[in-house]
Amino acid sequence: MLSKTVILGLETSCDDTAAAVVANGRNILSNVVSSQDSLHHRFGGVVPEVASRRHLEIINPLIDEAMSKAGISLQEIDGIAVSYGPGLVGSLLVGVSIAKALSYALDIPLIPVNHLEGHIYANFLTGSIITFPLVCLVVSGGHTSLLYVEGHGKIEVLGKTRDDAAGEVFDKIARALDLGFPGGPVIERHAQQGDSSVLSFPRALMGEDGKMDFSFSGVKTAVLNYIRMEQEKGSRTDIYALSAAFQDAVVEVLVDKSFMAARQKEAKQFLLAGGVAANGELRRRLRVKLEAEGIEVVAPPVELCTDNGAMVAAAGYYYLRRGIRANWDLNAVPSLEVGQ
Repeated sequence: MLSKTVILGLETSCDDTAAAVVANGRNILSNVVSSQDSLHHRFGGVVPEVASRRHLEIINPLIDEAMSKAGISLQEIDGIAVSYGPGLVGSLLVGVSIAKALSYALDIPLIPVNHLEGHIYANFLTGSIITFPLVCLVVSGGHTSLLYVEGHGKIEVLGKTRDDAAGEVFDKIARALDLGFPGGPVIERHAQQGDSSVLSFPRALMGEDGKMDFSFSGVKTAVLNYIRMEQEKGSRTDIYALSAAFQDAVVEVLVDKSFMAARQKEAKQFLLAGGVAANGELRRRLRVKLEAEGIEVVAPPVELCTDNGAMVAAAGYYYLRRGIRANWDLNAVPSLEVGQ
């Protein structure tokens, strides 16, 4: 019988509290997530202090639930992986603190996981065969990055956002339209009922040959200005058409840059990761464009796109295999970059 390495993964980088147990970086034994959407809904965005306090309240019961669902005890865990950045410093500290305490008490490795790299490893939980080298688009509320991954721990940043991240812009437009939080899912639902050809919004950096950076502040400003002008005129905004046109502008840039990166690196496989990876239109258009060129597109199921402990545990397994473990002075690093 093959040996099994079991990792407990903890994720508290923003407003979701998550714990999961994963075996050999591939098999999910349990994956428990507690969302704070209802807490932050009335604010139209995440309030850091509220988020960190909620993490403190539920992290221990959530770990107990994850262990119970996995059907094993803490004494059977081989390592504890935790997101230590990037993210909200108060939220990160909750996960880091409990991970250090458990690691010390159980005398097992403490594995420091880069949250963004964790999103990449959600694809290792899909059952797909992941083949290096590959290109990955990580697109979430706080980050939009194109990465060239040559192997475990070998990551090159090809492009990243120069201003707002895609998910952040979805949240801001949803707030301006009074549609609620989080913005991505609600904008997508409205876009499905709208005609994107009714309106047109700018696509930034589309004409810059070979440049894979993103910029979404321009489309954000254009949409906000349109909403304001409609309000000043006393006109009723067609939120369905606006949502469709806005989503189309963001998705087109993401797909265009992704295709450019995959073609430049001659990648045979492309991974999609992060909260915005749950967007159905983005997934559909990526597959249409890249698979027509013989590039396989792999994306996690929706529940593994948003923040979760399983992706952290999966990444932690491969970190541990490379000998990466943290000392007791591990701290939260809110501005951590990919590859650090």
